[in-house]
Amino acid sequence: MAENNGTYLIRGASILGAGAEDLLISDGVIAARGAAAATHPDVDGAAVIEAAGLVALPGMVDVHTHLREPGREDAETVETGTRAAALGGFTAVHAMANSNPVADTAGVVEQVHSLGRAAGWVDVRPVGAVTVGLAGEQLAELGAMADSRAQVRMFSDDGICVHDPVLMRRALEYVKAFDGVVAQHAQEPRLTAGAQMNEGAVSAVLGLTGWPAVAEESIIARDVLLAQHVDSRLHVCHVSTAGSVEIIRWAKERGINVTAEVTPHHLLLTDDLVRSYNPVYKVNPPLRTDADVQALRAGLADGTIDVVGTDHAPHPSEHKECEWAQAAMGMTGLETALSVVQHTMIETGLMTWADFARVTSTAAALIGRVADQGRPLDAGEPANIVLVDPAARWTVDPAKMATMGHNSPFAGLELPGKVVATFYKGHPTVLDGQLNTPYREPSAAGAS
Repeated sequence: MAENNGTYLIRGASILGAGAEDLLISDGVIAARGAAAATHPDVDGAAVIEAAGLVALPGMVDVHTHLREPGREDAETVETGTRAAALGGFTAVHAMANSNPVADTAGVVEQVHSLGRAAGWVDVRPVGAVTVGLAGEQLAELGAMADSRAQVRMFSDDGICVHDPVLMRRALEYVKAFDGVVAQHAQEPRLTAGAQMNEGAVSAVLGLTGWPAVAEESIIARDVLLAQHVDSRLHVCHVSTAGSVEIIRWAKERGINVTAEVTPHHLLLTDDLVRSYNPVYKVNPPLRTDADVQALRAGLADGTIDVVGTDHAPHPSEHKECEWAQAAMGMTGLETALSVVQHTMIETGLMTWADFARVTSTAAALIGRVADQGRPLDAGEPANIVLVDPAARWTVDPAKMATMGHNSPFAGLELPGKVVATFYKGHPTVLDGQLNTPYREPSAAGAS
């Protein structure tokens, strides 16, 4: 489709899976919805996107992405990672802090933020480290990162648990000053020393050191009580066990301000796959049992788990194509998340497309305090939109993905649903399922 003056008429899309309506996009916002789109003054000259059979949703927001830059550009860059995000239907991602140097200062988070703006595919929101160098010994510059141009509101040492309870309490107290949130990687290090996979029947058969569920659950239990004690916001990263779901449910019933995420891979895959010794299935936290998978799905459906976070973790091939014990932990996920959630939650009848919008966009934007994302698809709202073909089927081929990481656990799997178009700030970053052009700020466009 040819570029135009920035006005687009999306014709006949099913809004959140309900009735078919038109959406008119102009000047970065939804100018009109429904019958009003046909008579709106801006409709003349609009590029028309025929969307019959497509579902229109708010652009997806990922609370948990590893973009690797700065310092780990052999695995991913902000440019390649955000291209992958746009193709996956995302319009905003939160970039985790475990780069090199670590995003523990205002300077580094501003660098990540600037790289995201220069790329122009999605809104990149840096996540600040909780502790200096992720070392778990001293709080990082939380206030300076919050006051920086990046306006950081989420802080995490993801990949490493803030295991010191005194330090965790101080972090929770500190972020209250600017309505921030601490996103905890729940893993008691003394219970997981040398762990290679989930502790259970499969680890016993394979002779691999097990990673007990209680290592996750004990930290979550501690932290929800700390959050209650200091009246602060806690977010639990990549929940993976049935027991964790029950602890979070208990906390919410008592009014504790806790939110939680689940990854697509923990909604579908189990530790039985580790029998293959294929390191693509090595991840932190590990793949668990089918009983855990079912509990996670139920928790996401009933609202105990608030959002889906990809934990997109690309690695160079040499870090995965090696012996299991030496392989890096992590999986890619930005370009498959929508399809896996459709497969596990919508096609199973556990959720509707409206529920999908809540757990992949609305709630995620609220947790990250991203004001212009996850908004309703109504007139006057920012035009961050994804169009999905729910009837499409496709086979995952990591070699064809935009991410530099080929470590997808879904390789060769046929999945439902395909992103047809992604609009970021009213600009189509994806059209006809292919990358289009990045968004450019109006001032920059006018100068070129």
